[in-house]
Amino acid sequence: MHSVWLGEFLGTLVLVLLGGGVNAGVTLRKSYAADAGWAVICAGWALAVLCGVLVAQAFGSPGAHLNPAITLAAAVNTGNYSQVLVFWSAQLLGAMGGASLMALHYAPHWKLTPGPVDKLGVFCTNAAVRSPFFNILSEALGTAVLVVVAAAIGSHGVSATGPAPALAPWLVASLVWGIGLSLGGTTGYAINPARDLGPRIVHWLLPIPGKGGSNWRYAPIPIIGDLAGAVLAGVLLHSAHL
Repeated sequence: MHSVWLGEFLGTLVLVLLGGGVNAGVTLRKSYAADAGWAVICAGWALAVLCGVLVAQAFGSPGAHLNPAITLAAAVNTGNYSQVLVFWSAQLLGAMGGASLMALHYAPHWKLTPGPVDKLGVFCTNAAVRSPFFNILSEALGTAVLVVVAAAIGSHGVSATGPAPALAPWLVASLVWGIGLSLGGTTGYAINPARDLGPRIVHWLLPIPGKGGSNWRYAPIPIIGDLAGAVLAGVLLHSAHL
């Protein structure tokens, strides 16, 4: 069975399962990866994107958005908004599914890990320094870079002289790795509303020992910032005819 919806759902599920998995491995106690650090988290999320893109393409979504911001930017660029809600539903549900599987995979570790904030950080992002304006700016800038560079990878100017199309997922993964290393230290670089909101909902719903609150006060920032960055990038791509 192949469809764009299924591809987006399964691709986003894999993305969040593996991305959330590296967060959990580095954060939770008694994990062999405990305290491995930011560089490992960035690398893990990059490879999670690679795996998610490949799964999405295999199951029927050749564009492999896996991200409501990418979907919105594409709609702004093309003027076609007819599939936005279809993509967004698959992406959000896929993110929730991936977060749920990640939580189950690490089930014995939650009660061994003190600190509700650490547990929440496995699921979703937060500002290193709380400043809503600059937090939104950070997310918007990171998302805009994601959209513009991903579009450049597939552009005629690059594909005419550059790498074969099969290398595109690897290049997008490298892009996400680079964003994490360069821009991710301020807000944890959600750069994807579904990646943040879906796992945050799962954190809120699941009976995780000692989990604390889900920080809904911060939750709008990676949605507003990411979608704003996507719109700006989509306008740029449209004007440049990429």
